[in-house]
This record gives sequence, structure tokens and C-alpha cells, in this order.
Amino acid sequence: MPVEIDNPIPFLEDRQHASYEATHAHRFFRMLVHADRIMKRFQGRFLGKTSPVHFFWGACDLALTRFSGRRAAEHKDTEWWVLREANSHEEISVGFWPGSGAVPEAAFYAYTRPEPPGLGSAAIRPTGAYYSQDLGDFILPYEVVRSASSPDNVVLDFYQSAYEAGAELGEWDRAGLDRPPAEWS
Repeated sequence: MPVEIDNPIPFLEDRQHASYEATHAHRFFRMLVHADRIMKRFQGRFLGKTSPVHFFWGACDLALTRFSGRRAAEHKDTEWWVLREANSHEEISVGFWPGSGAVPEAAFYAYTRPEPPGLGSAAIRPTGAYYSQDLGDFILPYEVVRSASSPDNVVLDFYQSAYEAGAELGEWDRAGLDRPPAEWS
């Protein structure tokens, strides 16, 4: 059974999604390759614990997570054990996905969990990035990046500004976790 999508159809019963567009699949693959490269550059700016860049098949998104090193308060209202474990430590995640639901277009995203007060009103770069109340995520539409003169720098700036907002408001030990900008590649 598919997960993380509206109106899932069990795989064995799905006759609606039986087509394959090779051009679209290849384009999405190229988008993922570029997003992976940028996330790995962003990962190198952090001295603390991170996840590897990884693919979530449910929403088809590529993600990277940084951890503060502190446990998060347990969510009593979260019954699904997967979400309880996923949110067991303070984290800031960045990623890329093809869009769905509240964000119907391809986009880069960033979020802080647990979300510190005031995060949604933090100033995030570049122009065109915004905070989605529905998701609790910062969103940077793919088209903003694609039309930029330096796409990699636009995404890195977005990830960095979202990280700085979450880490500052969440009172992370940035002196111990952040690689000095002079050492970024």
C-alpha cells in the first residue's frame, strides 16, 4: 500500500498509475542527482551528527538531517511508532521533493523539529522562499532555483538561512556544531 499520498490505491489494484514516461523519469532522476550533490556540500558545513543523504520512497523526496545532540520531548499524541522514533531528537532537515498536496510543484524544503516558537516568521533567503503553515516547512520552489544564475548557491543559501533560523531559535550549540564558513567548500 502506498504511503504519504492522498487516496492511496493498493499496488495490486492500481490500474490508474500504470504508465511510464521515460523522459519524465530521467528528468526527475537528474533533479535528484543535483539535489544530492548540493545536500552533500551543505552536509560538509556541519561538524555535528547528520544522516546520510537518503531517499524516502513514500513521498519520493531526498533528505539530509542535522541533529543538535539533544533528545526532543516525546509527543504524546503521536501513536505511530515510526513518527515517535523519527522525532525523538532535535533535528533540522533539508531536502527536495517533486511536490504534492499543499505544495503541488517541485520544491526544496527545510524544517526544524520540534519547531521553536517564531520559526514561521523568520527571514529566509532567497526571495521566493516562504513558510508553509500547512506543512510547518520552509519551501523554495524549484522554478526559483532553475531560473537563477547560480542555482547551487541559491539552494545552499536557502538551506543555510533555514538552518540558522532553526538553530538560533532552538538554542543549538552552534559554536560546537558548525564548521567555520572559511572551511566551507
